[in-house]
Amino acid sequence: MIDVAGNLRGVLGELPAGVRLVAISKYHPNEYIEAAYHAGQRIFGESHEQELQKKVETLPRDIEWHFIGHLQTNKVKYIAPYISMIESCDSMKLMKEIEKQAAKHDRVIEVLLELHIAEEATKYGLTLDACRQLLEDGEWRQLKHVHIAGVMMMASHVDDESQIAGEFDTAARFFDEIKAKYFADDPGFKERSWGMSHDYAIAVKHRSTMVRVGTKIFGPRVY
Repeated sequence: MIDVAGNLRGVLGELPAGVRLVAISKYHPNEYIEAAYHAGQRIFGESHEQELQKKVETLPRDIEWHFIGHLQTNKVKYIAPYISMIESCDSMKLMKEIEKQAAKHDRVIEVLLELHIAEEATKYGLTLDACRQLLEDGEWRQLKHVHIAGVMMMASHVDDESQIAGEFDTAARFFDEIKAKYFADDPGFKERSWGMSHDYAIAVKHRSTMVRVGTKIFGPRVY
């Protein structure tokens, strides 16, 4: 049996003040999530709307659910009633769909702009130039039910810690750039979501405010 509570405490003990933990619970059973919940964890991350829907219906109501995977526009309607944050927003088209579905439920959904910085073709996200263009176009300012709360990225999955640190630093500098230019008057634009089970120790040294850790808490995924 996995010691979820012990693992969770171990990870939390390594996080400095001001860094929140998103426990990545996708493919893990309810009892693991409940163990983490009873140990005090409230933010959980999922990436499949059907699995998420089942968990929402059967787990405590005060859990804050984050959607962390690639999100197709036709799936937004299923999660709009309850999702707290969509960490993987990578297009204006997706943002407009989130706006449309959130409006139906009279909710404001937090989103993070997903950046593609890692040198891996398999990663989703906006290039820095594409993100600059999206913000410059300004259409996002019309959205009343979507709030851009920061940026998210995944570093390259490599052993070279200096490369990982460099990618986190690139994201942090970009955050500063767009914060100053577009969100200077918005205290809610504050999240820098990077760092996972294998690199969160590096991430917290490079200005992450939110780490996404699954395997180190819950063990290997149960497919």
